[in-house]
Amino acid sequence: MAFENPSQEKIFDYLNDAKVIAVVGLSDNPTKTSYAIADLLKKFNYTLYGVNPKLAGQTVNEIPVVATLAEVPESIDIVDIFRRSEFLPQVAEDFIKTDAKVFWAQLGLQSEEAYEILKEAGKKDVVMNRCIKIELGKRG
Repeated sequence: MAFENPSQEKIFDYLNDAKVIAVVGLSDNPTKTSYAIADLLKKFNYTLYGVNPKLAGQTVNEIPVVATLAEVPESIDIVDIFRRSEFLPQVAEDFIKTDAKVFWAQLGLQSEEAYEILKEAGKKDVVMNRCIKIELGKRG
């Protein structure tokens, strides 16, 4: 069965219920989308962690960065992914090794293979090809 995003109401629930967001692919370059979105998420008072092996151990824009999802020291509500679609299956494999709740691939990113991995692991809270900034703006 092909992937379909949850209802708009369900997406709002994810955003309203979330406290901790892991940003996979966080960049230390302020011109990159992952940096800008993480900065915006801070303004919404989410607790953020960056996931980027190249920046692990550093702090980017006041956000601690770890190498893998498994190293995030708290329960993750949303994993917000800024990696190309071909990397989503690997992120899905990492995701299912944690207690993270929502797998969220940013606008332009989607993978049926990643969806199958998540579905087989019983992870049904999946959002792909949607921008978390746009969704936050729709809440009003």
